Amino acid sequence: MTNKTDLPFLSEIMTPPLAAAENFDDARAAVAALRKLYERNTAFLRDAFENVALGKMEARRYRAFYPELKLSTTSFAHVDTRLAYGHVSAPGDYTATITRPDLFEHYLIEQIRLLMRNHNVSVTVQESSTPIPLHFAFLEGTHVDGAVANAFAHPLRDLFDVPDLSSTDDKIANGDIELIPGEAMPLAPFTAQRIDYSLQRLAHYTATSPAHFQNYVLFTNYQFYIDEFCNYARKLMAEGGGGYTRFVEPGNLVTLAGETAPSLGTAASRLPQMPAYHLQRDDHSGITMVNIGVGPSNAKTITDHIAVLRPHAWLMLGHCAGLRNSQQLGDYVLAHAYVREDHVLDDDLPVWVPIPALAEIQVPLEDAVEEITGLEGYDLKRIMRTGTVATIDNRNWELRDERGPVQRLSQSRAIALDMESATIAANGFRFRVPYGTLLCVSDKPLHGELKLPGMATEFYQRQVAQHLHIGIRAMEKIAAMPQERLHSRKLRSFYETAFQ
Repeated sequence: MTNKTDLPFLSEIMTPPLAAAENFDDARAAVAALRKLYERNTAFLRDAFENVALGKMEARRYRAFYPELKLSTTSFAHVDTRLAYGHVSAPGDYTATITRPDLFEHYLIEQIRLLMRNHNVSVTVQESSTPIPLHFAFLEGTHVDGAVANAFAHPLRDLFDVPDLSSTDDKIANGDIELIPGEAMPLAPFTAQRIDYSLQRLAHYTATSPAHFQNYVLFTNYQFYIDEFCNYARKLMAEGGGGYTRFVEPGNLVTLAGETAPSLGTAASRLPQMPAYHLQRDDHSGITMVNIGVGPSNAKTITDHIAVLRPHAWLMLGHCAGLRNSQQLGDYVLAHAYVREDHVLDDDLPVWVPIPALAEIQVPLEDAVEEITGLEGYDLKRIMRTGTVATIDNRNWELRDERGPVQRLSQSRAIALDMESATIAANGFRFRVPYGTLLCVSDKPLHGELKLPGMATEFYQRQVAQHLHIGIRAMEKIAAMPQERLHSRKLRSFYETAFQ
């Protein structure tokens, strides 16, 4: 079909035939319809791009729309709200634009199933009014040569819709969205275009496909932890997997359970900015580990993007400065509060917002420390301390006048200082992803206790393996929890989306 437009030299907008809205009482059938519509519309854009580039079609504006899921309810009936998601709070119309239903199939089926059960309603699959940007219509891994784009007689933006950064934001998740009276309310915390943006960024930053990410994510700020994770995963694969089915490294390099070497993919020629490694289970309940490097900017960047995958939990494992004289190098710190001087989230989450510790994460973490170290009860206090972790954006804060920072650290009762933990916890709070932090004391700058040459190597060899195994064991314990117990209602605001 064609629509008229006011563009001076392109008189028509070419679109696929309008898809009729369909109602569904079955979640799987609804997701199948979303997938069919999405694949048809993205294929239309890819075909138009190729045919115009080859001169097989004349210059027109080509447009296709994201599919949309719609739910309507007219009742204030009180539903079972023990689960933190899966229900809406008031009568009205609710919608969500949908992208990559192939990638989010299990997630979408579960969210739709809960809505149908809790509100006894059907859902509608239809076309939205949000155009799919050409960049997000290409299949994952597609390479478009620059010479192809140069073959067009008009700028791509005149022929196709492109990413609109003015609408690619976190207003829904931040609670900043302002709806026009009568406008449908959001079903999901992210729009389709926001998700597509992050999926492309994830592939770029981690050199692995978003499809490989697991629902339980470990972050670290040292390559030593990644090396140990790789050794652990490869040994596990060689021994049959131990319940895990494959191990994926940058370049989408895949080692299957029972194998001693990769059999799929190509090793990355160089490591990306934040390489990711995935110890997978078929139901995505495995563990992803990402080396985010040093600093709150990286911590915010990667969690901004992983959040669209709706993981069930993420944890920070890394090194920190111990702030108490009673601490020893190698001691553990289990964060139960955070001082935020990272500044990267100030505009999204004001510093006066408390970031609470989550018992659903704290208990498995402490249990894992006991299990791996063999210590428990009062004896555990010899190597682990629970307290406030401060995160700062200036790695060389010691080179400035120490009175200000030291006074604030003392007043906050902080026991450890790093550059990532509070950022990761704050973004977990903001995006409703259960979070936690277990750090290892690597130096004590306030007491002049720094690692001497040679000490660092011995320290890392001794401590990293134990610390990592604690993180892995904690994640396995968390993964074994019922999701209705893990996803706490304490992370939900007054006006929440129905999707997890």
